[in-house]
Amino acid sequence: MINKINKLAKIEFIKVFANIFENSKWIAEELYEQRPFESFEDLSAKMILIFKESTKEEKLEVFNKHPSLADKTKIGSLTKDSLNEQTVAKLDQCNEEEFQEFKNLNLEYKKFGFPFIFAVKNKSKNQILENFRERINSDLQKEFDEATKQVIKIASLRLEELKKKI
Repeated sequence: MINKINKLAKIEFIKVFANIFENSKWIAEELYEQRPFESFEDLSAKMILIFKESTKEEKLEVFNKHPSLADKTKIGSLTKDSLNEQTVAKLDQCNEEEFQEFKNLNLEYKKFGFPFIFAVKNKSKNQILENFRERINSDLQKEFDEATKQVIKIASLRLEELKKKI
């Protein structure tokens, strides 16, 4: 499998890895330059490291490419990965009260300068809302650090899914 990945043309490689970090193909482009990879785990570690070592501004750029959770008005603009993750968490099946709470929390969370980011895979709507309610009262640095952790978790989960498909 890793030999197949190492042999991909740049355009194909970027197509495969461009959305591991939400709409951030620059990470896939930088990763491509680090070929060849010894294993899929090596590739994954290098990709995560690119994000970890990115500047604060680059991290904010990645954060701001993430969609708001349970936002009915933006459903058509979600990436395939985000749509799948939110659908599996049943965020598309909120009742009106839940949609309104998500809407209000999303609006209030904008005070941090980036959307609420949470790896929703294997989480229920209630777990997601509970985490959102807790984090809304955090300070900016704590939320920046948490968003960084959550983006890495989302990328790691997406890499695990991709590994199964390749």
